Amino acid sequence: MRPSGRKTEQMRKVSFERNFSKHAEGSCLVKFGDTHVLCTASLEEKTPPWLRNTGKGWVTAEYGMLPRATGERMKREAAAGKQGGRTQEIQRLIGRSLRAVVDLEALGERQITIDCDVIQADGGTRTASITGAWIALHDCLKWMETRNMIKVEKVLKDHVAAISCGVFAKQSVIDLDYLEDSAAETDANFVMTGSGAIVEVQGTAEGAPFSEEEFLTLLRLAKSGIADLVALQKQAIA
Repeated sequence: MRPSGRKTEQMRKVSFERNFSKHAEGSCLVKFGDTHVLCTASLEEKTPPWLRNTGKGWVTAEYGMLPRATGERMKREAAAGKQGGRTQEIQRLIGRSLRAVVDLEALGERQITIDCDVIQADGGTRTASITGAWIALHDCLKWMETRNMIKVEKVLKDHVAAISCGVFAKQSVIDLDYLEDSAAETDANFVMTGSGAIVEVQGTAEGAPFSEEEFLTLLRLAKSGIADLVALQKQAIA
């Protein structure tokens, strides 16, 4: 039995609240159970220096956790004067995931930055961030479209969403919360598009190595879960 009482293939309740921030061009408060992440998309009419005069734009991301997002207060990374390795790895993952479904030439010489701020953490913050960031990005592009800057269907090629899967108590399960994640025998994150293409897979054996059969079971769980997430994204933007 999972600590939450969920079935092995059952995700936590997922919700999207669009336009959460009045100032951002696009924003979404995403909730995967007790993991809550605020995603905001900000548009700049310039590109990074290495893309100037190329005709291409850029989509990037930043990620952070509020001090009391977890059980004990964490020091702000700004107070330490640098970001931790985990933070840098996650925000790069979010950026790569979004760029996988964006036509950077159709975006033009502009940059969209997605800020993913974890308000409350209970496992799966990176997967929730990617899934909510897509909504914020979509709404930013819609904001641009209403001002005749771009056509959304030319820039945004597909949906992208992410989910965690793992082996907990010798069972393959989906959407691990903190109690499961902290004790998982195998932990994996899957990022996939709406059409089912794989963007990225992160898989780690926390104890004994996992088999190909176990990996394929996790992949099947992830494909089903991401299909459900994409359906929820479509419902949210309809």
